[in-house]
Amino acid sequence: MARSETSRRCFIMRKTSRNSPIATIVWIMMTLFRSLVAQTLDLTDVKALQDVKNSLHDLPGSTFFASWDFSFDPCESFSGVVCESVGSVRHVVMLSLGNGFGNSPGLAGVLTPSLGSLNFLKMLTIAPGQVQGIIPESLGGLPLLEFLGIGRNRLSGPIPESFANLQNLQGLDLGHNELSGTIPAVIGALPKLNTLALSHNNIIGQIPSFSAPLIHLDLEQNILSGSLPRLSQSLVYLSLSMNSLTGSLESLAYLQNLRYLDLSFNQFKGNIPPEIFGFELSNMYLQRNQLSGVLAPKGPVSIGSVDLSYNLLTGTLPSWFVFTNNLFLNNNKLTGVVPQGFFVSMLLGHLQNLYLQHNYFEDMEMGSNIPLPVTCTFCIQYNCLIPSKQSSCPLNTGIQASRPASECNFRH
Repeated sequence: MARSETSRRCFIMRKTSRNSPIATIVWIMMTLFRSLVAQTLDLTDVKALQDVKNSLHDLPGSTFFASWDFSFDPCESFSGVVCESVGSVRHVVMLSLGNGFGNSPGLAGVLTPSLGSLNFLKMLTIAPGQVQGIIPESLGGLPLLEFLGIGRNRLSGPIPESFANLQNLQGLDLGHNELSGTIPAVIGALPKLNTLALSHNNIIGQIPSFSAPLIHLDLEQNILSGSLPRLSQSLVYLSLSMNSLTGSLESLAYLQNLRYLDLSFNQFKGNIPPEIFGFELSNMYLQRNQLSGVLAPKGPVSIGSVDLSYNLLTGTLPSWFVFTNNLFLNNNKLTGVVPQGFFVSMLLGHLQNLYLQHNYFEDMEMGSNIPLPVTCTFCIQYNCLIPSKQSSCPLNTGIQASRPASECNFRH
């Protein structure tokens, strides 16, 4: 019995001498070191990051939060966290939540109001995922925020009025969510805002006037109504398609810096300002509106793609459009003769698509036996040509070769 007890004590002493004194001291030192390192980040910021991790989580297949171990320094080891020193303390200045890879399922959960306590934050982004709920009003309290990108999730509710306080904000991307309500008028007055993307939401009401130096404005596919407001002359990209906007396009004549224009699928009326045909646009999409009047460009139209289809345009086809690459004028009320220059442009391989079907054209300045390149698509069905002309138009544009004579005789 005594021998057995002696053996047990020797075993405990050997085990303790091997693991306890040195290992315990090392463990204590590492713990203190980690604690001291972690404390170099402002404690308020640490608490905010903890709340972020508690309110969001990785969807199956995502590993973004795997590195968020609070026994280590968030500034050194956390994915998506960038810090800067302010005096003797570090603060989070960039927070990019989610892996952001094309095959990553992203994050789920909600946005914690604690994000508003990251007072030195300059950029906040969330990769596409399933983050839902409202946008916290507290985000409007970030005085240094320059970019907020939380698109392609499932956020709902209104855009916070508190965003009026984001005086340093340059880019705001809330597109592809489920946001509702109106666009706060204060957004249009942010002094440094150059990019606003709110597309693919459920936003209603009118577009506010913009005194902000906008370069990129994308409000596509919402439920916006009313007429065009005063827009920034600095605009380069403008997309307002798939809304219920009305009124004229006259104010566009002053947006001479535009390079991309999409106002399709709205209810705009009146003439197309001749000035915009002279802009250095890559694309002009005005289809599916109620635009009327004649086409009157003041010079060559060198826009890559021009789509004015499904409107109420009248008059003849100006030869200035031969310089486009793709021209869609189908389903209007155009008359007269199709100028020969369009066929020359197609033969030279410059004009790729010419859609003129469902108009009232009476003739074409083109030899009937001239074959067009196979790379071109030319549609002329359902006009008033005598005899009717066949073309390479896709079948989905209709199979009727000509309009009934009664429609051609009384087209005016």
